[in-house]
Amino acid sequence: MVSIENLPELANEVLGGRRLDLAEALEILALSDDRLLELLSAAFVIRRHFYGKQVKLNYLVNAKSGLCPEDCKYCSQAKGATSEIEKYSLLSANEMVARAEQAVKNGASTCCLVISGRGPSKREVQTVADATREIKQRWPGLKICACLGILQTGQAEQLRSAGVDRYNHNLNTAEEHYQEICSTHTYQQRVETVQAAKSAGISPCSGLIVGMQESATQLIQALFALRDIQADSIPINFLVPIPGTGLAANALPLTPQYCLKVLCVARLICPTVEIRCSAGREKHLRTLQPLSLYVANSWFVSDYLTTPGQAEELDHQMIRDAGFEIETIPGLSEAEVEAPCAAATACCGGSA
Repeated sequence: MVSIENLPELANEVLGGRRLDLAEALEILALSDDRLLELLSAAFVIRRHFYGKQVKLNYLVNAKSGLCPEDCKYCSQAKGATSEIEKYSLLSANEMVARAEQAVKNGASTCCLVISGRGPSKREVQTVADATREIKQRWPGLKICACLGILQTGQAEQLRSAGVDRYNHNLNTAEEHYQEICSTHTYQQRVETVQAAKSAGISPCSGLIVGMQESATQLIQALFALRDIQADSIPINFLVPIPGTGLAANALPLTPQYCLKVLCVARLICPTVEIRCSAGREKHLRTLQPLSLYVANSWFVSDYLTTPGQAEELDHQMIRDAGFEIETIPGLSEAEVEAPCAAATACCGGSA
């Protein structure tokens, strides 16, 4: 077994099935910034082995905003948050379908339907199911990821029957740290929802938020937990301290180098999964955003739930300038496939 000092050999051992332990993961996270490019290169060996140079783009539809009874300290939609955000009840199925069309136009191959709240009502599940059926009718190759909160018995099966491909419910942090960020539901309830989605035949998506006063050990514990629940997709969010939220004044300072090291550790711990470089990418990675593509194989395009992203043309430009390829939706017409690429080409001055 090689030491952490030999990162290229470590990457090869991970490809061969080696699982990092806590001490090794902490050592990698603590590597000096001088070794960042070496670490990115090792992570890229793994990323390229499983995903080539493809980048999956995800588009968020905030289908119900605010009005949430949960007290998650990181969230602008939470009970007690005084953040100035738009608040509205559930969109209609037709409105969700219209938003999905925008996902296609933005070059996304996955559309995420997200609602605020503890968990969905029967009506909310039915509306999301109706929207999913219509979306699948129009764009059969567009993947649908639902994020509706804690599921009740039978709801995962109903979503799966409608055509939902993936269900997102983030663990967010280590179990021992969870009570510090939320008191209205438990870490175990989140685990159970991920397991319910998986049992229903839906691909489980679960991730974390970096920068919530967690220790390095707790960050690694969260990644190990995501490995253990066998999440197929792991969104890694970097906390955006939104004014009016419980963590606005207590967020950990995050550098672009640290964020990239977190992504690398995630890739080494969970080599085979889709890693989404998610919320906070623009704020915390800044000009180093393209380097995340050497580790993560998935980005969100355009805006997030209550915070803006960057123009989709710039996302396309960054991806193509770095030499990566955007995953397209199977079955689209030639015109539909070329539409988002044309905008990126124009933005790049014809060099994409």
